Amino acid sequence: MALNNLGGCHGSTGPRSINSATGKAWGADFPMIRVRDWVSSQARLADALGIETWAAVVGGSLGGMQVMRWALQYPQRIRHAIVIASALKLSAQNIAFNEAARKAITSDPHFHDGHYLDHDSLPKNGLAIARMIGHITYLSDYAMGEKFGRDLRSGNFDLGNAEPVEFQIESYLRYQGDSFANTFDANSYLRITKALDYFDLAREYEDDPVIAFKQAHAKFLVISFSTDWRFAPERSHEIVNALVGANKAVTYAEIESKFGHDAFLLPDERYQQVFARYMAGVSV
Repeated sequence: MALNNLGGCHGSTGPRSINSATGKAWGADFPMIRVRDWVSSQARLADALGIETWAAVVGGSLGGMQVMRWALQYPQRIRHAIVIASALKLSAQNIAFNEAARKAITSDPHFHDGHYLDHDSLPKNGLAIARMIGHITYLSDYAMGEKFGRDLRSGNFDLGNAEPVEFQIESYLRYQGDSFANTFDANSYLRITKALDYFDLAREYEDDPVIAFKQAHAKFLVISFSTDWRFAPERSHEIVNALVGANKAVTYAEIESKFGHDAFLLPDERYQQVFARYMAGVSV
């Protein structure tokens, strides 16, 4: 089972939902959310469905953060925690990328301080740029080079050519940005990336992840990818070391991949084997 996060724009309650107090969309007035809020809402859904214990909770990237929160917040309700391409907290570099993306949105003249729906407007350019920034960080240099290299979509390098040079990668990023801007909500983007920035699993446990993981009862599988520089293997090593320090059962695999952070979403034989073999034992 998978579900949309609170604050999103694809089925869950979010900034585009109607605020019953005003009769209008929440917009910029939608409250800030944290990873723990998502986990609490998931637990309430499990209650409504009559699910007392999960055999396994699985998540990649931001989803992996939610898995770790599940293990601490509801330790009796989760037997196995599968954390893929994630981290105990964001690095300063990751926070910087998120802030640059948010600035692109809030600087769009159609943003209107987050009340763009009241103005029958959308900050599409800003949201497209934010997506472009994010998308660059998900890919590896190899992945972009293999897919696009320095191939041209139009123009050439002749000095007398009137048509400007356009690389394939430029066209691809614009397409990704425009597609995203037509389907996602800007206020949702702002809240989701802020929830990422605020996440710090050990903050309330003396800033010590070992103390944090002592609360967990689950067994863990942690997976990282060799060329993922957004959530590098070193971040997974920190998770594993803390789990070992807390005397928790943990299995770790680093998958050799050339595709960066996106690798956790792509088919890979060893990745699939590791995942399938672990999942085959979750009922034990």
